Amino acid sequence: MSMTPELRFCPQCAASLEWLPHQEDGGYKERLSCASCGFIHWNNPTPVLAAIVEYRGQVLLARNAAWQNRMFALITGFMEAGETAEGGIAREVKEETNLEVSEVNLVGVYDFQRMNQVIVVYHVVADGEVALSPELAEYKLFDLDKLRCWPQGTGKGLADWLKTRGIEPQFMEFARA
Repeated sequence: MSMTPELRFCPQCAASLEWLPHQEDGGYKERLSCASCGFIHWNNPTPVLAAIVEYRGQVLLARNAAWQNRMFALITGFMEAGETAEGGIAREVKEETNLEVSEVNLVGVYDFQRMNQVIVVYHVVADGEVALSPELAEYKLFDLDKLRCWPQGTGKGLADWLKTRGIEPQFMEFARA
């Protein structure tokens, strides 16, 4: 196991963390831990909310301003403490696109292990005038039959949603490094 680069020292006592075995249901498992105070870094996946934004009969996909490529994706974000997942995705859509959400429907839950995330995908119906947050560089509107899904994370949610609309999802090819 390799140590998580972001967490090398105990957040409670500042001692170095190390991989130590812990008795858990099903046997021993190594966890990044502090031998001095007993802190355990569980490294549980982070829940991420994602929205398939239906806007005036099309789907709005956006490009993150930090992305170098021209990839467009679903609107995503983290839940805030004290809000429901449905309220959180409506807030994220409003913050990132300025659109008002009138309907929120769960599509599914998907693992995204590369980022240690669990993604909760919703289909939302939204309207208003699009005004992107500084987080997003641009957006595009797609007819449902023109959407191309990506083979991981939120792309699986988009594919599942398209199937509910009677559309067989088409997947884009990713170049392997």
